[in-house]
Amino acid sequence: MPVIRWTAFVLLALGYGLALAYGQLQPWAVLAFALLAVAVICIRPTQPNHVRWLGHGLFVVLAIALAAHWLPGFANARVITAMRLSPEAAPFTMNLNLDKPLIGFWLLLACPWVAKGVCDARTLRITLTTLALTTVACMTLAMFLGVVIWSPKWPDTAALWLANNLLLVSLTEELLFRGYIQGGLQRLLKGIAQGDTLALGCAAALFGLAHIGGGWQWMFLATLAGVGYGVAYRWGGLPAAVLTHFGLNLAHFGLFSYPMLE
Repeated sequence: MPVIRWTAFVLLALGYGLALAYGQLQPWAVLAFALLAVAVICIRPTQPNHVRWLGHGLFVVLAIALAAHWLPGFANARVITAMRLSPEAAPFTMNLNLDKPLIGFWLLLACPWVAKGVCDARTLRITLTTLALTTVACMTLAMFLGVVIWSPKWPDTAALWLANNLLLVSLTEELLFRGYIQGGLQRLLKGIAQGDTLALGCAAALFGLAHIGGGWQWMFLATLAGVGYGVAYRWGGLPAAVLTHFGLNLAHFGLFSYPMLE
């Protein structure tokens, strides 16, 4: 088993073992684990194509349910409740979710190709470029649309936000949207003219759609950000996409109204 899969397995066992010990997992959580295991079995290369497609379809349904917190058995701890990080901002609430990270763990264990490797120097170069361009474009447009204003701050909850956003938000979302969706479409469209560009656009559009709850402005901004993350993934690999995503979120958190103007 490759190192990345061993690492994911150990973290999965350790993290959810502790959650179970501290009462953060309830019996019904076994349903999510069991269905994800079925999906793993279905997508094995030895299975017929129709079974593999069913397995991927099952995973997509489960990913939506886990991201939306629809599956029972997970006691997601609320660590920030309706806090105003700046006077003009809407109240911000944050949970340490146990369900959504299962998406990322499943992908690392079942589809290790999502974490394609790129040399460190290239990853760094691409990350710096896409982070700068994506942040300037998205935050300038966000101010133009009246979603945020300039509001530098560093609240006491920043360290908790940093850990949550990097590990439970940016990493999980990039594994799904860039690694699985964009990377998977690249594999399917291999040999087709502009297949990589089409894969990037589809992943960015779906990423934007996932943010529709914030209104059309938020959906549009997320789609634009998704294009930046997709460019980072295409030429810099998964680390570049994750760092670009996290860097933009960090700039938004520290320098502008967060999560948005009330």
